[in-house]
Amino acid sequence: MSVKRKPIVAVVGRPNVGKSTLFNAVAGHRISIVKDTPGITRDRIYTDVTWLERQFTLIDTGGIEPDSGDVILSQMREQAQIAIDTADVILFMVDVKQGLVDADAKVADMLRRSHKPILLVVNKVDDFQKYMADTYEFYNLGIGEPYPISAANKMGIGDLLDEVIQYFEEEEETDEEEDVTRVAIVGKPNVGKSSLINKLLGENRLIVSDIAGTTRDAVDTPVSHNQKDYIFIDTAGLRRKNKVKEELERYMIVRTVGAVERADVVVLLIDAVEGVTEQDAKIAGIAHDRGKAVIIAVNKWDAIEKDHKTVNQYSAKIRNILSYMPYAEITFISAMTGQRLPKLFDLIDMVHENHAMRVSTGVLNEIMSEAVAMQQPPSDKGKRLKLYYITQVGVKPPTFVIFVNDKELMHFSYTRYIENQIRESFGFKGTPLKFIIRERNEGK
Repeated sequence: MSVKRKPIVAVVGRPNVGKSTLFNAVAGHRISIVKDTPGITRDRIYTDVTWLERQFTLIDTGGIEPDSGDVILSQMREQAQIAIDTADVILFMVDVKQGLVDADAKVADMLRRSHKPILLVVNKVDDFQKYMADTYEFYNLGIGEPYPISAANKMGIGDLLDEVIQYFEEEEETDEEEDVTRVAIVGKPNVGKSSLINKLLGENRLIVSDIAGTTRDAVDTPVSHNQKDYIFIDTAGLRRKNKVKEELERYMIVRTVGAVERADVVVLLIDAVEGVTEQDAKIAGIAHDRGKAVIIAVNKWDAIEKDHKTVNQYSAKIRNILSYMPYAEITFISAMTGQRLPKLFDLIDMVHENHAMRVSTGVLNEIMSEAVAMQQPPSDKGKRLKLYYITQVGVKPPTFVIFVNDKELMHFSYTRYIENQIRESFGFKGTPLKFIIRERNEGK
């Protein structure tokens, strides 16, 4: 089963050139990305964009504090490297009013050597007649034609996006490895992601040390188990350890979005000793937000004092904090000793299968009729909700359309009730289910 992957477009540039303004202009009203996922809306770094029926993820690498020239350059290089590692297309933004700056030229060199598609975006061209001549100096960066825009006035953005989508491969279908399950191992720095993959491989392929962030780039590692092929995607750590906390977190999120986007199954690694942290909740939110199959693997379980209640108590704690993903499977492992790692493969196979499971329309409608008979749909001001028909329209994640007489009456809680009835019949363990509610007139 091939997986459709949304291309990733990253914006790189100096402070105050207007990266966030462009990001907000393109994201439009879709800015608060996640309604019920904690911790993600605060620093929106990525958003899904649809342009001319092509979908992509836009990432704002953002967040440089204008401190001093050297710091800005080193942080820009760091950002450019992140963009080079994760993006399919890079938007390099400069400011027509400040003109060409030394730091722009240095970062341009780095981007050019990456051989990734780069679009040079000249921002703050609020008046095309007046500033057009000034945009030509940016040809000196050797990146190609400058695209003049005004992010604040939303001018030139359409032409820029037309250009961006030219670089996407035809409908990004990755079918070259038909039967390979792609697994992203995600988690905060130093939780044992590389140790886990090393153990699964049985060799020290990834560099592991106690310094958080020693893994370099996102590494794709092919693994075979019981004659089945997997690709493990390790989310890279950072190159420098002394990063400001916010910066570190931002990079971690950018890398995670990149890895999760390419995976079928996401394994979120949690440190048993530390428990679920706010960072874990953010990372889990990214997988949830993207509708991926999820396994929560509690690592370093060998380091915990246990009795017969420990597993249940620990699971309840995780469920409580990550309450928006009750479908996620939980397992307790040790990457160091190899405890329960064979079971991890079984879980990956199971959730991968569930993520792509289809249920016939006839059976779905039987389940729905029974559910409605058991618990009457809500009513408001004398009008009662009627559910006419349900059908599955997609997989990865399994997506259902329910036709009703009035969308307003279909409360979230009743949708959740229908979801639970479907899960009771089919399990769907480890995968989110998506519901689309459509209205249909009585007469049809």
